[in-house]
Amino acid sequence: MATEAEADEEKVKEAEEVEEVKEAAEVKDAGKAKDTKKPGSETEEATRHVMESIRDSVEKSLLGQIEEKEVDVIPEALVIGGGIAGMYAALDIADAGFKVHLVERLPSIGGHMAQLDKTFPTLDCSACILTPRLVDVGAHPNINLMSYSEVVGVEGSIGNFKVKVLKKARFVEEDTCTGCSTCEEVCRLKGRFPNEFDVGLMKRAPIYRPFPFAIPAVYTVDAETCLMQKKGKCGKATLESTVEAVKKKERGEEVTKNEAPPCVIACDTMSIRHDMKDEIVELNVGGIIVATGYDIIEPECMPEYKYGVYPNIVNGLEFERYSSASGPTMGKILVGDLPEPKDAVFLSCVGSRNSQTGYEYCSRVCCMYLAKQAHLLEEKVPDCNITVLYQDVRAFGKGFEEFYDRVKSEGLSYRRGLASEIYKKPGSNRVVVRAEDTMLGEPIELEADLVILGVGLKPSEGTDKLLEMMGVPQTSDNFAKEAHPKLRPVDTDVAGVFVTGCAQGPKDIPDSVAQAKGAAGALLSILARGKAKINPTVVEMEEEMCIGTKSLVEMAENIGA
Repeated sequence: MATEAEADEEKVKEAEEVEEVKEAAEVKDAGKAKDTKKPGSETEEATRHVMESIRDSVEKSLLGQIEEKEVDVIPEALVIGGGIAGMYAALDIADAGFKVHLVERLPSIGGHMAQLDKTFPTLDCSACILTPRLVDVGAHPNINLMSYSEVVGVEGSIGNFKVKVLKKARFVEEDTCTGCSTCEEVCRLKGRFPNEFDVGLMKRAPIYRPFPFAIPAVYTVDAETCLMQKKGKCGKATLESTVEAVKKKERGEEVTKNEAPPCVIACDTMSIRHDMKDEIVELNVGGIIVATGYDIIEPECMPEYKYGVYPNIVNGLEFERYSSASGPTMGKILVGDLPEPKDAVFLSCVGSRNSQTGYEYCSRVCCMYLAKQAHLLEEKVPDCNITVLYQDVRAFGKGFEEFYDRVKSEGLSYRRGLASEIYKKPGSNRVVVRAEDTMLGEPIELEADLVILGVGLKPSEGTDKLLEMMGVPQTSDNFAKEAHPKLRPVDTDVAGVFVTGCAQGPKDIPDSVAQAKGAAGALLSILARGKAKINPTVVEMEEEMCIGTKSLVEMAENIGA
């Protein structure tokens, strides 16, 4: 019979045998599981773990550290465009104590407002209210006026924009020219070329000043029409002899007409320099305001109105020059060789709100400037019968509805309906405007001595290239796109670049000035802080554009290169 100790020893051995069996079974099961895995699966899994680890490390070390960067702001501003909006933006910034570079592509600032006779709805003299502002801009110590210049390059970002400006050769030294007009009077080609300020209704010389109260008050030589610039010779004088003649004049010696052109000989201040060259000026600014203004829509886009065919059909801007006391007819409504009109017709929405012309938007100002011009015509030619053909009257601004009611009460005829065509009355200088009175539902024909086309507004020439240069997107109608139409109307998607006036969309003078002051305030908030935050660029994959290649060679094969 086994003792108690022997019994305990047997129990221990049995337990050890059971453990050995379990371990053997686990090893066997593990082997089977290992055999069921696909060849190379462990390597792929290990590689995946390594790649995930690398990705996590990169994101943690780089992407995790991305944050806004603060940079110093250069305390200077650039305003592109010297119209009424650009002028007020520049003045507000300059008055705050910051330097402003005002770049204007024409020889003078003032824009289209300088061409107008009166302004609606108050009928203020345009020149009377504009001229003081022109003088303020030209004399302000903080404004660097760069007329006859264009922006040709923009780099950098908010706080530090690097801008290249092409300063075109004026061939007249601005610092010494007094604007005395002597050079223009003696020019061989005086009165030969259309004056752009008067919309081609008056002639000018190759050396000219756009209008009497132009700022800067200096003359400009038009290189495309000046004989010396175009042919290298004026009379018997050549460019080389002219340069030497200027040196002789500086020494106090006499110069003959064979040595220099008449303009150089007549200039007592020796300001005319035919050897001037274009130059590139580089500017560093903290922010930019785009105020490039507008051009009128060409009436030729609606050939049924016969603009350019019949002399008594003019556009709204031409009427402004006829009506202005400084215009070609000294304020008298005398178009061409025709007498004062006895019957006149104004047509609204010429070019605008028309999908066929490509300008589907409302230009906003046309209804009111036609009302103003109809009032001016009635005032200057009291016996004239005036009819306004309109599509809709949009008198949306402060005092506009009251002004519209005032004009209607003066005996003018407003008839709803657009003209379908204009043709000349046989055997007469008069024209016939054919339209439909949509209120009466019947066709009408109106005889007229004068027809004024209420043309709309479009972005000024070159605005699209300028916006593309700065990375500012455009709307479908080619105006600059604001960051938000209601909450950020002067900001653009490019930080530090603001837009104002008709560069952003058609608008009248009060709205242009108000928006200019808003843009100036927005830019001043950046300049005053002295610091600006920049969001670093993060590279992202455009999955739709990716063609899924692993090397340049494979990519070339895929695209057939």
